[in-house]
Amino acid sequence: MKELFMNIRIRDIIDILIVAFAFYKLFMLIRETRAEQLIKGILVLFIATKVSEWLELYTVYWILDKTMTVGVIAILIVFQPELRRGLEYIGRSRFFTKSFVEIEDESLNKIMDEIVDAVASLARQKIGALIVMERETGLNEVVETGTKIEGKVSSGLLINIFIPNTPLHDGAVIIKEDTVKAAGCFLPLTENASLSKELGTRHRAALGISERSDCIAIVVSEETGAISVAENGSLSRYLDVKTLKQILMDMYKYKDQKQIFLLKWRHKDEQGKEQ
Repeated sequence: MKELFMNIRIRDIIDILIVAFAFYKLFMLIRETRAEQLIKGILVLFIATKVSEWLELYTVYWILDKTMTVGVIAILIVFQPELRRGLEYIGRSRFFTKSFVEIEDESLNKIMDEIVDAVASLARQKIGALIVMERETGLNEVVETGTKIEGKVSSGLLINIFIPNTPLHDGAVIIKEDTVKAAGCFLPLTENASLSKELGTRHRAALGISERSDCIAIVVSEETGAISVAENGSLSRYLDVKTLKQILMDMYKYKDQKQIFLLKWRHKDEQGKEQ
């Protein structure tokens, strides 16, 4: 045992740390998703295959062995959303992307005020709304499903879009930096089966798009006027206007004297409010 430790080199330690870090990141990506349950099922099949081989149950072993062989292709199909999410996570790293935008402090405050004022007004009137704020992951494929606006962010524009019985009120608005890119957009719904039954289509769409990108989605409930925010597959509900403003401002962190703000907000709701 002593000789084993004596033969360990620095590069071996680095190798182990890299593998451990990779497995940790993989676990964080699949945690509390359907992929976690699928991996458990694969492990059960693998153990059953080895046990049947050890017990010389040749027919059972042949079936399980062939299932595992074909299962490699099946894994690529079943895990497609998780694989896409993982590759997007790698692509969003600072090494590959610009993680900042240049926005003047005064302009930033104005944009956030316009969005918060619109959400507050919609909440008071109990008008349903779904606003998606693009960050590093592009949402052009979502923009193409709606009607392009290409207008400056303003509370009046956002309120008018969501007025009931207007052509664009029933979809999502996509905002990129200080521009309303499109309205009436269709979003993918979340596949999380553990969500509360009281959550409607808007909340499920907000969660769906937040699971597939690093965007932030703001939801106003049509029934209660409650304000919610979805980010990274988590939903924070019953927010007040002050908290919403702080969340949006925290998306942009001051970086240097050139007034560059870093897009890096990560909002985690308390576990009790996710239901």
